[in-house]
Amino acid sequence: METSEIIKKVRKIEIKTRGLSSNIFAGQYHSAFKGRGMAFSEVREYQFGDDVRDIDWNVTARFHRPYVKVFEEERELTVMLLIDVSGSLDFGTQKQMKRDMVTEIAATIAFSAIQNNDKIGVVFFSDRIEKYIPPKKGRKHILYIIREMLNFQPESKRTDVKQAVEFLSSVQKRRTTAFILSDFYVREEFQQSLQICNRKHDVVAIQVYDQRARELPDVGLMKVVDAETGYEQYVDTGSKALRQAYRKYWNSRQSQLEETFNKSNVDHVSVATNEDFVKALMMLFKQRS
Repeated sequence: METSEIIKKVRKIEIKTRGLSSNIFAGQYHSAFKGRGMAFSEVREYQFGDDVRDIDWNVTARFHRPYVKVFEEERELTVMLLIDVSGSLDFGTQKQMKRDMVTEIAATIAFSAIQNNDKIGVVFFSDRIEKYIPPKKGRKHILYIIREMLNFQPESKRTDVKQAVEFLSSVQKRRTTAFILSDFYVREEFQQSLQICNRKHDVVAIQVYDQRARELPDVGLMKVVDAETGYEQYVDTGSKALRQAYRKYWNSRQSQLEETFNKSNVDHVSVATNEDFVKALMMLFKQRS
């Protein structure tokens, strides 16, 4: 992609996603992702209804009446975007490619993060860690991330979510809010690694898929190519039995994915490329508030 073309695309994405994060997600993001915890601020005299566990016994002993510790929320977060860059993201039959939607969602989250003075970093993954961008603050840093998302060429076309979450656990020592953006077109089991990672960090999963992955169109003989393995085959989409079997396979796969997220206690949402991702993010933020 030409440099001038990249700059135009980056600007276009910035205008759209920065506007969304300012106008739509203002406040929503803050309440959905609360920070690392509570930091000690001051002490004050005990009042009826205060939690006795907050009593500061040293101050209480000094003044001969009960005082409690007052805590404030530690607002600053470190946000990590775990972005799937495997071959299956280069697919889209409706409004846009899955990769394009992932880029827009990631940019929207990134701009929401810097408005709340949070740091943001990125892990590009396939079935390996393709690139790690350490967390930083600021618009310049986000524009660099968007440029990378638009122009990045992965070494591998396959997907391994397990590698990504294990890398996050090893590289981020402090508690982090992590968004996994993927179609979750995976062959390997990753539930145990996800569960371990979510105990240490706050992990959120956003699945982006194409409508044709859920339901085959009735268009007769069609060549189907696996974007990750390159395997090709012809299927007769005119067969009602085949279309029903395909839908059943999709539903089964989605049920397994849902079970993986639920067992790992990971908040998640799915959005198709022909849908409005704003609604999906609002739903995700709302269920966390």
